[in-house]
Amino acid sequence: MARRPHPAAIVATLAGIAVFVSLGLWQLRRAHEKEALFAAFDGAARQPPASLEQARLAEGMRYPLVEVTGRFDPAHAYVLDNQVRGGRAGVIVYDVFEPSTGGAAVLVARGFLARDAHGAMPTIPPPPEGARTLRALYAPAPGSGLRLGGDALPHQTRWPKTTIYLDPAEVAADLGRPLDTRVLLQLPGEEVTTFVREWKPEVFPPERHYGYAFTWFTFAAVVAATFFILHRPPRRREDHP
Repeated sequence: MARRPHPAAIVATLAGIAVFVSLGLWQLRRAHEKEALFAAFDGAARQPPASLEQARLAEGMRYPLVEVTGRFDPAHAYVLDNQVRGGRAGVIVYDVFEPSTGGAAVLVARGFLARDAHGAMPTIPPPPEGARTLRALYAPAPGSGLRLGGDALPHQTRWPKTTIYLDPAEVAADLGRPLDTRVLLQLPGEEVTTFVREWKPEVFPPERHYGYAFTWFTFAAVVAATFFILHRPPRRREDHP
């Protein structure tokens, strides 16, 4: 005779399956959203450029392409450490850019520089002098990562300053001037440069969400299989003479 499951076991099993399936479906939706985000990012450089003022007022555009004229601040720069590109560790250099139209300054990500074989900090090229017109993606600031020990920028006296996270509000406080809450990801141009300018959204890729979805669906299957095994009918024993 089969073991009749307790009503509480049935409720708990169904609830567990429902929760795990819901989490799996949510991860699938997030994966689809990230696929759309990455597709928009890949096509951003081919869209008609807007002014920085238009990009600041635009709604619903995650990565508008902009053309902005202004000057780099030669005295202030920030180095975002613990970055990886193409399997190599390095840094991304952010310089302060003053738009000629006025308004808040903006951080320009000039590109990635790899550390050498011994892990030494690369040489940071100074920003170009004089008025410049940049083509860049107007993007959210990079993620914060682990923040241990608070804001370390005010305690550094040498420039460029190095950090493992980039918070525009803290950078603005460090500079003592208004700063845009978003950044400019400078695109490759005609100039010869040692910077690598291969940008991607600073978010989990769709593959990570598909992996999480598979994990949650697996948990749901394990719960269902465990319930079935514990309550399946016992095998009949054959009578022997």
